[in-house]
Amino acid sequence: MKASANMTQKPGVRRVSISAACLAFFLLISEPAYASSNLELSVSIPSVQSNLEVATPEIAGTDFDPTPSLLELDAIKTVDADSMALVSLASRKVELARQPEGAKLIAKELITANYKWSEKQFTCLDQLWTKESHWNYKARNKSSGAHGIAQALPATKMEIVGTDWRTNPVTQITWGLKYISERYEYPCAAWSKAKRSNWY
Repeated sequence: MKASANMTQKPGVRRVSISAACLAFFLLISEPAYASSNLELSVSIPSVQSNLEVATPEIAGTDFDPTPSLLELDAIKTVDADSMALVSLASRKVELARQPEGAKLIAKELITANYKWSEKQFTCLDQLWTKESHWNYKARNKSSGAHGIAQALPATKMEIVGTDWRTNPVTQITWGLKYISERYEYPCAAWSKAKRSNWY
């Protein structure tokens, strides 16, 4: 298979390209401090038209074309749009959950999606977390160090869900529901325990 005319390069330009790439590689190796930073290096190679024919590697049974198709480019745009929509939705949920009523809505949504608990169980959860923190993601017990809506103790337990547990109420709610499910199975059992011993 032979390359088309617009994909060919003069041998001199190709040597310059290889030399520039080797120089960039050497600089990155010789300066490890730069290698760990956000250093970006680019080399521009001019496009040269020529009548020379350069052989390109053949892949058995296929025609090799390194340029992405329009369909592939369209798929990339779709994935990016979907990712951005998910990020936007997650951000809106976090903002909503910063207020107690919004936090309750997010908890109901997570319960419906992951636990299928009844409305009675949510009522117990509401009473429990109202007593613990008033659904305030900034709530902190000064004596014990318990933190957040669910009053995790130690607060670092919430890192199993996310390292943003100090500022993200959705992370706190997600951890709190998981904790109740694993330890008590249902919020009403956790609420009964809290009423008896003042902790759960």
